[in-house]
Amino acid sequence: MKKKKGRVLFASLSGSVIEWYDFYLYGTATGLVFSTLFFPNENPAIGLLLAFATFGVGYAARPIGSIIFGHYGDRIGRKAALMLTLVGMGGSSFLIGLLPTYEAVGLIAPILLVLLRLIQGIALGGEWGGAVLLATEYAPKGLRGLYGSVPQLGVPLGLVAGSFSLTIISFLTTEAQFMAWGWRIPFLFSAVLIVLALWIRSGIDETPAFQEQKESGEIVNVPIVETFRNNGRNVFHVIGLKLGDGFFNVFLMSFILVYATSYLGYGNERALTALTIGCATMIITIPLIGYLSDFIGRKVIYMTGLALMFILAIPYFTLVGNGETWLFVMQAVMLGVLWGAIFSTQGTLFSELFPANVRYTGLSVGYQLAAAIVGFGPMLWTTMAESYGPSPLVFGGFMMVFLTLSFVLSIFVPDTRKISTYESKMDQTAGM
Repeated sequence: MKKKKGRVLFASLSGSVIEWYDFYLYGTATGLVFSTLFFPNENPAIGLLLAFATFGVGYAARPIGSIIFGHYGDRIGRKAALMLTLVGMGGSSFLIGLLPTYEAVGLIAPILLVLLRLIQGIALGGEWGGAVLLATEYAPKGLRGLYGSVPQLGVPLGLVAGSFSLTIISFLTTEAQFMAWGWRIPFLFSAVLIVLALWIRSGIDETPAFQEQKESGEIVNVPIVETFRNNGRNVFHVIGLKLGDGFFNVFLMSFILVYATSYLGYGNERALTALTIGCATMIITIPLIGYLSDFIGRKVIYMTGLALMFILAIPYFTLVGNGETWLFVMQAVMLGVLWGAIFSTQGTLFSELFPANVRYTGLSVGYQLAAAIVGFGPMLWTTMAESYGPSPLVFGGFMMVFLTLSFVLSIFVPDTRKISTYESKMDQTAGM
């Protein structure tokens, strides 16, 4: 059984890494490549704004994916849904690597880019929730926080892989070569990664929780309707809980590259190094805090993380402009430690709010609706930066508003370590 659970965790993590590799590869390429090759404009700010609009489209599409794959995940099975999300994500990324540029085909280029980004968003909208459930529904009793943190590692690992691949290619090519063909290589490499992940996931069984629902005949006909009928309050709870750290996350993992290079004067290498440091720190933080949450509870960690991010919001924006050392340190603290701690508990905390028959749908829809909102943060911040510059008060104040909302809502969430929908029927399988 231990070997079986180890493979399940590896399947959950490997697919998550590849999905986020594809998603954040696009985010990294947005400011470096797409704003020039697909959205050329005499005003660089307008080209950047248009490029980040397509970045936001990927986030906006994620709720659609959460409904589609949540439906399949709650009716047909977690494994089946997760196989489909991999194909959608990897296939669209591979095709992005083949796209002609605006110079070659005109408006067709950005239109095709947006369509493929939509497919990416839809696929990712179903991936995250399924990966979390693959881990948590196999978790032994008392270790659900640790197991639920494993697929969360896919975010920093995928981002590092995506940004690192572009960095390596840019180092090995001239600027002209990179813009001409070098940037395409990491996207084309997605095909190899997806085949590997499909092979890994094909060798696992369905989760015990879903098997039990199927055997007892408790599969619901329309999961999205059932979710809002009996668990609508928890869906909105998840949305509110995610907004605070979500906006900061998108900034720390995506917009920081533009903010640091375009408005603070850092070079691309320094900005990417800071991002990599934050992600490397997170790789350590996530499993440690996930394990700790099994002893002190998800709620305590979540509220503490939100409070500390609130306190450090304005200092973060103040210090990152005072030299690259501060940029590196603050990325490590805010992204690697504080956001990493919050994120490590999210999958487990949110999944514990929903019963098994709508868990995939409820978890995914709430999380991805919040993601759709925060995904347009870069468009807002580009406008803010053009109007106010890199103002710590403006940017820090923006983050503090949503962190406050999430903190207030977190007060009313139960301590799911003690009160959880998992224990109602999973006691006998948790100790397997």
